Amino acid sequence: MDQSATAVLAFAPPVALPVAVDFHGGRLTSDGGWSWVTEADAALGLCAALAAAVPDRRRHGRHAVVDLFRQRIYQIAAGYADQNDAATLRQDPLLKLVCGRLPESDPDLASQPTLSRFENGFSARDCYRLAEALGAVYLAERERDGVPAHIVLDLDSTDDPTHGEQEGSAYHGSFRQHMYHPLLVFDGETGQFVTAVLRPGAAHAGHGALAILKRLVCRLRARWPHVTIELRADAGFAKPEIYAWCEQHGIAYTIGLVTHARLEALAAPLAADALVQQAAADGAKVRLLAEDAYQADSWPHERRVIIKAEALAKGTTTRFVVTTRTDAPHDLYAWYADRGETENWIKDLKLACFADRLSCHRVLANQCRLLLHAAAYVLLDTLRRWLVQAGTARMTLETVRLRLLKIAGRVRQLTTRVHLRLASSHPGEPLWRRLAAREGRL
Repeated sequence: MDQSATAVLAFAPPVALPVAVDFHGGRLTSDGGWSWVTEADAALGLCAALAAAVPDRRRHGRHAVVDLFRQRIYQIAAGYADQNDAATLRQDPLLKLVCGRLPESDPDLASQPTLSRFENGFSARDCYRLAEALGAVYLAERERDGVPAHIVLDLDSTDDPTHGEQEGSAYHGSFRQHMYHPLLVFDGETGQFVTAVLRPGAAHAGHGALAILKRLVCRLRARWPHVTIELRADAGFAKPEIYAWCEQHGIAYTIGLVTHARLEALAAPLAADALVQQAAADGAKVRLLAEDAYQADSWPHERRVIIKAEALAKGTTTRFVVTTRTDAPHDLYAWYADRGETENWIKDLKLACFADRLSCHRVLANQCRLLLHAAAYVLLDTLRRWLVQAGTARMTLETVRLRLLKIAGRVRQLTTRVHLRLASSHPGEPLWRRLAAREGRL
């Protein structure tokens, strides 16, 4: 039924005729791009994999588990982060269609209370299985164009503000807020999502990283026995146990180091040289890189450390990276700096896919939510990669949604087919044409 039966709204545009507005347009959708979302899902087998990973413990479920996954993840992909949006979207004719129901003759999709019970019903084991299923989707998609010879794992953490007395919420001094502290892993070469773990707000940036790394390496090598694996991370992951394990198991690593007095002393000659060169260059910025062997008190042996010193107008700055790579310092640091792209992937996950909207009280429900939002990221990122392959410039996921998904259309269920008629003036039509013509489609 309609959301309301309010009177017609009146507007006065700058033309001779007034405008009357109501909400009785019929079988319309504002998200015609759900057609592409479900095509990406079918290509990946994403929602089917998630549904197969967890048992259905309901006694009398009116909605199949796979349909619940589809409805929730497709809503997030289209920009509807809240379960409450299902109160009206469950009637959307195109959302019903892409979730496996005929738009007019079949029942509506799940309600908000049903989705809420669904997300709150997962155990810790279920969340682990969902993460495993997402990881399996990554593996299958990563090898679509051939078995990779090399994998770069970019590890990072991010802040996820909390509100009220949520389980696991804690104050983090560096972020100066009550929060969760998720650990995220991306493929450093493709930007594909690998996994995510929700951690308490006070957790150290590197907390649990080694355990996750061990599981990932095990699965990567089981799938691709000859692949070489490399780890890249910021100073939050500068932990001796990570170095030692990587060295023991043949994992190359490049990890930032927290600056302290001993490292500053090591960098002092390079910083002084940078100041001399800056004076000779009339105050222009000077950036110098070098390397040295360094052994912290907690290290059993020396390790290679790259030193960066910059002379700026406001003074000198230094940065340090510990690595097992053998590149020249300039090349090595440039490669390490590329991990800054991870910040853009995290921004996409949080801004476009609302991964910081973990508002449930139970921490397990929020872990489940984090994975559902990550699944929406996987679908939108797949569409983005398809567009790039078709010759379109890379866009943020927010732009992908705006230009590809947010297109109005009328849905008609006929005897022999369902007809989706889209807005004629939408600027995203060329993107639709490119996706429709891409190699290997259908």
